[in-house]
Amino acid sequence: MGVSTAAAALVVPGAALAAALLAVAGAMLAVMALAALVAWRHGRRKAQAVRAVTDFIAHDAAPSLLADADGAILHANAAAQAHFDLSGDATVAGLLPDVFANPAMALYRLQARAQADGAAREDVVLRQGHMRIAVHRLGSDAFLWRLEDVADRPAPGQCGGAARLPAMTVGRGGTILYMNDAARKFLGGRAKAIERLFDGAPPRPGEINTVTTAEGPRACLVSESPSTGGRREIVLVPAKAPAAADTGDDGWRFFEDLPVALLRLDADSGRITLSNRLARDLLGAGRCHGRRLPELMEGLGRSIADWLEEAAAGRPARSSEFLRLSRTDSEMFVQVTLTRVDADGAPALIAVLNDATKLKTLEAQFVQSQKMQAIGELAGGVAHDFNNLLTAITGHCDLLLLRHDQGDPAYADLVQISQNANRAAALVGQLLAFSRKQTLRPEVLDLRDTLSDLTHLLNRLVGERVRLSLTHDPAQPMIRADKRQLEQVLMNLVVNARDAMTDGGEIQIRTDCMTLDEPLHRDRAVVPPGAYIRVMVSDDGVGIDPERLPKIFEPFYTTKRTGEGTGLGLSTAYGIVKQSGGYIFADSVPGSGSTFSLIFPRHQKSVDDAAAPAPRPANALAREPADGIVLLVEDEAPVRAFAARALRLRGYTVLEADSAEAALETLQDDTLAVDVFVTDVVMPGMDGPSWVVEALKQRPGVRVIFVSGYAEEAFGDVQARIPNSVFLPKPFSLSELTETVSRQLR
Repeated sequence: MGVSTAAAALVVPGAALAAALLAVAGAMLAVMALAALVAWRHGRRKAQAVRAVTDFIAHDAAPSLLADADGAILHANAAAQAHFDLSGDATVAGLLPDVFANPAMALYRLQARAQADGAAREDVVLRQGHMRIAVHRLGSDAFLWRLEDVADRPAPGQCGGAARLPAMTVGRGGTILYMNDAARKFLGGRAKAIERLFDGAPPRPGEINTVTTAEGPRACLVSESPSTGGRREIVLVPAKAPAAADTGDDGWRFFEDLPVALLRLDADSGRITLSNRLARDLLGAGRCHGRRLPELMEGLGRSIADWLEEAAAGRPARSSEFLRLSRTDSEMFVQVTLTRVDADGAPALIAVLNDATKLKTLEAQFVQSQKMQAIGELAGGVAHDFNNLLTAITGHCDLLLLRHDQGDPAYADLVQISQNANRAAALVGQLLAFSRKQTLRPEVLDLRDTLSDLTHLLNRLVGERVRLSLTHDPAQPMIRADKRQLEQVLMNLVVNARDAMTDGGEIQIRTDCMTLDEPLHRDRAVVPPGAYIRVMVSDDGVGIDPERLPKIFEPFYTTKRTGEGTGLGLSTAYGIVKQSGGYIFADSVPGSGSTFSLIFPRHQKSVDDAAAPAPRPANALAREPADGIVLLVEDEAPVRAFAARALRLRGYTVLEADSAEAALETLQDDTLAVDVFVTDVVMPGMDGPSWVVEALKQRPGVRVIFVSGYAEEAFGDVQARIPNSVFLPKPFSLSELTETVSRQLR
């Protein structure tokens, strides 16, 4: 092209045009020369690279081939030339017609993987052993293939101690990829499919299986371990090993190096007559010979002796059991599979041990979570009914107290009824705290002020033989929590600390600020990074045993004697702390005391955090008369009767309804003026929030008081959308009800 352009410049008229054509011709010739130079250098580098590769594989014992992207062979080393017929236009696929059913597709799959990842490898079955095919990408249009015969190599993952045992490598589809010499001799030749060895059924790892061998059916223990690429390594352990010079006189020496924990037991006494290294390591016992199985582990509800007796007699029973090891250093579980075998003409039991600690731990956590959820749901459901009963009891007791003076003989009895009803209400509150379904009233708290206000009561709780000391962080520790509930947590912890020191001692309450730069993982909880306030309650009492420590926050679990505690103190503390967004941890050393740590998110105080003014004490019925019309909606007749009488005594006009539908029917009278709705939340038919929303469409200015034995959070989102509404939890006293109505009217 450049030469033609230069020739045209010589014949065209005009000097300017000729000069332009000559310039273009010169540029084109320069580009062509440069391209030729680059192509020559590229070809030279490629030739050098090919020469380097061919030199590298020249003396490789495995057949190695250099091929292009289409599979055409560019070079073959000496091993490949000796192993394959390379005459004519040979291709890699043409060399392997006996290896793959469709060599072209299989090699294309390997080449595509090498194109993407740089290299690929696959093991394939041959009539004798198997071949490992590896391919490496060389640039963009060349590939190095290496065909390695690994028929004489040991199976991948096979340990040296088990080399004399029959071993094989099995692929995903059950195809036997490799068999060692011991397996071929034991089985009478090479097998293609694993199911053919086990009468058409898949092998059962860890159990005695019947295997078809050269001498007929034989009982073998099957040991299986995973390998790479979905393959499995299977070792067959004959139940009675054949006599051989290197297996020992008793024929059981192979036990020691097996890749599975095994014990041989005497069928009559259950004593261990043989163990291997993995079994001894798992049991944590240096010597197992002569010891009985119940000495090393304990059953989870079933006698080990009965289980051994059934297995020795050959009676049908569960083949495996989960047992707890009798180890003092850690709590461990094992799954034990028993099989009756013949050991030198006498019956024996083979025990296969698998570490089941993680499995049992997960199972225990799941069962515990299910149990906690069930108790929480029970507490939430029962609390509603109990709170209705307690509201009626305490309410009518308050009404009776109004008609009796302190000098009246019945006054003391009424006070006892009221106090015990309040104790019952506190017990229900503990259940709700555990289930995290109670209503909290969070506010910004200074822990120093809170603890100072609580010190007098705590000193009375601990008594004279126990000292109480408080240490605060110099910084101002501010948190956001329910003050009353936080005080309940601290009192529970202090009472437990006091009970742990029967001979007296010191209880320390310390606060400090802590900052986590990384998540804190502890006791199956994760504390995210951030700023926290920590409250620690420590004692120097008897402490808690390590096996009991994970259970102390369970409801009704107690280390005290019968009658000394309900087992709800720590579970209540746990529920309150978790519902407040905090964390609680326990540390204890038997004989040295315990420390409970409460971790709350630090609150950054601002001008907007001014706490709402505290309500006036509601410890007595206000004496001044009041006016206003109250619509009281309550389906429980005793609660409705008490509430109506209390409000009428205060001076209010009360309209009663036993259902939401009856309340809406009452409000159909347009001449009726209502100032406050006092309604239960959960009722048959339409619930409280639903009928209130309907009523406020025609009476938008009416104030609302919701009462319920359930927690406020059960309907808090709905209540938040209802203007001028407040919540009064059950059980409530006479004065609490009247004070709440009075505040709403103001």
